[in-house]
Amino acid sequence: MQPIIIVLIILVVLVFIALIKTIQVIPQASAAIVERFGRYTRTLNAGLNIVVPFIDSIRNRIDLREQVVPFPPQPVITQDNLVVNIDTVIYYQVTDARAATYEVASYIQAIEQLTVTTLRNIIGGMDLERTLTSREEINAALRGVLDEATGKWGIRVNRVELKAIEPPTSIQDSMEKQMRADRDKRAAILTAEGIRQSQILTAEGEKQSAILRAEGEAKAAALRAEGEAQAIRTVFESIHAGDPDQKLLSYQYLQMLPKIAEGDANKLWIVPSEIGDALKGLSGAFGNLGSGMSGFNTGTERERREEPPLD
Repeated sequence: MQPIIIVLIILVVLVFIALIKTIQVIPQASAAIVERFGRYTRTLNAGLNIVVPFIDSIRNRIDLREQVVPFPPQPVITQDNLVVNIDTVIYYQVTDARAATYEVASYIQAIEQLTVTTLRNIIGGMDLERTLTSREEINAALRGVLDEATGKWGIRVNRVELKAIEPPTSIQDSMEKQMRADRDKRAAILTAEGIRQSQILTAEGEKQSAILRAEGEAKAAALRAEGEAQAIRTVFESIHAGDPDQKLLSYQYLQMLPKIAEGDANKLWIVPSEIGDALKGLSGAFGNLGSGMSGFNTGTERERREEPPLD
């Protein structure tokens, strides 16, 4: 009985192993290469698949999703004989699992080496300044070459990115100094422009202020002159309406002489020639007044002399 049990157990194990090898479940976005006696038979797609156990074998399982592969920095010589280190990132996708398995031994290594050689060819025709400012151009050229070369491998290169472009340390120092000098130059230009604009605005403001001040002074002087003219006309009209004689004018002239002589700056005062005429007018006026008074006094004295003396 024991040999029979052992044989049954062996058969059950073999059946179980055969079932496991017969049923193959392929995940979504994946593919599997099936070989029969070492020869390609078919490609298994996502889902449940049946294969012949112990005859068919799974050669390779391939992920069909888009893959991202960063490559280490590669030294590249520019047209002006400067060595720069460039990091690249490749976005690719396997479109044909059979070609990716049988057309190339290792498509990752093949893509890396092809990227390095193509990048050296592209950068070798550019100087450093153009290399630093033409990333889009380099990416497009590199992607075109890689996509064309990897098409027969069943791989599509979707995008190529230059992650970093590092020039030599000495060149970086020189570029930093140049950038600093350019920034200082722009700052000096902006400062000078600001000072110039400020001076222009200040001059414009002073000009407008002077114009307004002059206009104000002109209007004030005009109003002052008009007021003085009106005052003179009023005084002149009043004088003519009062019909003053020469005696009154002479008296008013003598009253104004002390005011003319007032002031600390009047150290030397010249007597005007018109003062003689004024004094003559006043003397005549006072003379007439004196004659009247003398006549009054003479008559009184005469009357006193004619009165009889008192006993």
